[in-house]
Amino acid sequence: MSFFIENWVLIAVAFVSGALLVWPAVKSGGRTGTLNANDAVALMNRQKAVVIDMSDAKEFAEGHIVGAKNLPLDELEAKLPGAVKNKALPVIFVCPNGARANRAVAVAKKLGYENAQSLTGGMGAWRTAGLPVEKA
Repeated sequence: MSFFIENWVLIAVAFVSGALLVWPAVKSGGRTGTLNANDAVALMNRQKAVVIDMSDAKEFAEGHIVGAKNLPLDELEAKLPGAVKNKALPVIFVCPNGARANRAVAVAKKLGYENAQSLTGGMGAWRTAGLPVEKA
């Protein structure tokens, strides 16, 4: 017990540093995107990954990844099998910040798309990486 009393400052520093390491996962609900922008480009070029943009029509028109298909989250379960017929292909879900895309991954995996992933940081990360954006 005397150890804790004599070293309370060190224990506090250890607790705070641990909390700061865990904070990003807590903030995102434990589900962060699985791909950074460069990995997504590599997956698109090497394995012909299909990009599904979860944005609403207005957000999609303001800018999206070149070649992306627009499927809002509320329509995903009904329209994904028609948009991506080959369940073996990698599917990359994108939205403005990554939150909807993470939910879409869960829906896609439930439908049998085991290679479904989301873009970490969404379109914001894509633009920050300086990658091309297409407007509709």
